[in-house]
Amino acid sequence: MRLRISLLPVIIAIVVFVSAPAFAQKRNITEKDLFNFVWIGDPQVSPDGSRVAFIRVSVNDKKDGYNTAIWTVTTATGETRQLTNGPRDTSPRWSPDGKYLLFTRALEVSGRVEPPQLFMLAMAGGEPFQFTTLPRGAGGPQWSPDGKMILFYNSATPEELAKAARNNTPSSQPAPSPAASPTPPERESDVRVITRAVYRMNGTGYLDFKHPQHIWVVTAPRTGDEKVTPKQLTSGRYDEGGAFWSKDSSRVYFESDQIDEPYYELASTTIYSVAASGGTPEKFTSFAMGAGAFSLSPDGKQLAMIAASSQPIRSYSQPDLWVMDMNAGAKPRNLTTAFDYDIGSGLTGDNAAPRGGSGSLPVWSADGRNVIIGYAKEGKANVGSFDVATGKLTDVTTGNHAVMSFRAVPDASKFVLLISTPTRIGDLFWLDKAGAQPKQLTKINDELFSKLNLTEPEEIWHNSFDGRKVQVWVQKPPDFDPNKKYPLILNIHGGPHAAYGFIFDHEFQWMAAKGYVVLYPNPRGSTTYGQEFGNIIQHNYPGDDYKDLMAGVDELIRRGYIDEKKLAVTGGSGGGLLTNWTIGQTTRFAAAVSQRDIASWTDWWYTADFTLFHPTWFKAPPFEDPEDYRRRSPITYVNKIQTPLMLILGEVDWRTPTGPGGEAMFRALKYRKIPTVMVRFPNESHELSRSGQPWHRIERLQHIVGWFDKWIMGVSKPEYDVVEVTKSTTTQQ
Repeated sequence: MRLRISLLPVIIAIVVFVSAPAFAQKRNITEKDLFNFVWIGDPQVSPDGSRVAFIRVSVNDKKDGYNTAIWTVTTATGETRQLTNGPRDTSPRWSPDGKYLLFTRALEVSGRVEPPQLFMLAMAGGEPFQFTTLPRGAGGPQWSPDGKMILFYNSATPEELAKAARNNTPSSQPAPSPAASPTPPERESDVRVITRAVYRMNGTGYLDFKHPQHIWVVTAPRTGDEKVTPKQLTSGRYDEGGAFWSKDSSRVYFESDQIDEPYYELASTTIYSVAASGGTPEKFTSFAMGAGAFSLSPDGKQLAMIAASSQPIRSYSQPDLWVMDMNAGAKPRNLTTAFDYDIGSGLTGDNAAPRGGSGSLPVWSADGRNVIIGYAKEGKANVGSFDVATGKLTDVTTGNHAVMSFRAVPDASKFVLLISTPTRIGDLFWLDKAGAQPKQLTKINDELFSKLNLTEPEEIWHNSFDGRKVQVWVQKPPDFDPNKKYPLILNIHGGPHAAYGFIFDHEFQWMAAKGYVVLYPNPRGSTTYGQEFGNIIQHNYPGDDYKDLMAGVDELIRRGYIDEKKLAVTGGSGGGLLTNWTIGQTTRFAAAVSQRDIASWTDWWYTADFTLFHPTWFKAPPFEDPEDYRRRSPITYVNKIQTPLMLILGEVDWRTPTGPGGEAMFRALKYRKIPTVMVRFPNESHELSRSGQPWHRIERLQHIVGWFDKWIMGVSKPEYDVVEVTKSTTTQQ
């Protein structure tokens, strides 16, 4: 509703202006406000619960990346303090006695950013000091429970380690004569010999099978003068991950599939253990499902984890909370069989910390009778406590928000929560006990947001074509008037197994500020509504989910404030696929923007970074069932498209490569003389909208709304027009 100001307050405001500074009038959010956003990542509670260390993420001065530094906030007063200068500090980890803070830092040497190494900061005072210098760095650090050692990951080869050792050892040989001709370095080939079906990954690029990730340990130093030598615990051809310490600090447990090409197999997990002093790793147990987020009970006798069953084979397998006795050969038990929502899951938004984020492990109660973990339900993400004996849920938090991560003090009596809402990017809150009202600790974007006219979206549940209930949100312009007619943007999430909800999304707020009503729905196939709702689109995607989207548009039109002639549609990834599909099924939309999309399922199957070797989305590969792929591919219906289309592509996007998606749509529609523009972002992966270069994230928003402004609002956008070459515009040679 538009704010109406009577004459009397205006007169009073004038008087106040004369005697004191006036309150600044709020303005609409802009796309460039992203440059001033600040994000919080990886909160860590000190053992005594007095402080929380976290990563503060901000846009760098060049606006082409992000800076990360470590800060703390006191839980009693909310006072913040900067601990490190950055600009590439991450992974803060408190020592068990709270006297030291371990972290990783990537240094820049001669203009090149080196791999991160381990640093230590004494909380009593002093400067941080570095204590590892390994080739390929050190990551994922964990303190041992007794505080004497630190576990970390490294992927250097034996040859690289040997070379580094030689370079760090004084040589007895005389230095070469300055007149001697130096031996030219041996050229390292840049040719790639590919032997595996999955050989590159979105955001990572080409996979490096010559450098598997291994587990190392190092004695925890207390001063910079104390020299320590890291020790490698595992070796071989396979990656190790998911490491955790035994409670007595004597052993390290870890997960490794020990399979050269695991993508041909159904998901499984094998856990090994190795003595912290060194030795041969031993197989502990294995089971037929993918698992992670391992957490030992206080007595060390049980293990909690998040896992999804491999059987039956489904498009969407809901993650559950499992526990297992720590006996060799023991098998996990599902605690949340009767809880039909997503354990350890979250919501889709465009403003999680673009650097330095981390997930949340299950937390055991002090008596070992409950496991506390985050879960997502109907567009909300909260924290719950599950009884180990019965699986009964007791809510730790409630509310229309997204708990993006959480941590607890050692006895699990108090928690820090990183909470986002549709009008808050993410702040830290302190929870003294389960079910209490959290106390806000940080207000990291309040100075900026106090100037912005942000509004809460409207939540709507409506009946779809078959009577199924579907949840949607509507972000309206800040000065919304229900008696007016507004243009509509249907914004479709990707996944397809993901979910919108009560979380901050800059894109929706900005589109609304530009005068559009934004509809963002969770059609069937979305998470947070149970196993059946998520998996119902298996072997039928896209299909009835498209009908849910159209039912949502119809619902808003029935409410009377949408101009039916000014409808737009956009989406990324699976949402890009559905955007392509939508304009091939209907001509009701005046403009469309398809982002990091799929046009041909067949071509995508052959080129994406992960390949579907099991009948999850399709019953068979394309060479065995070509008709199914043809029937479900948007490119099949390209001859029906009349809608002007923009395609937004990341040039190093290996999740939805440009060829099977935007390039195919572009070439076909250009041939048909349908207005079409392709916008290509160099060096950007599938994560362009969430963690791409800040300048590119802003340009992406400008292009989306610019295309809609042109075709829906009639705004002149000559950059999207094809310039006709005539004699008058041709340069004489």
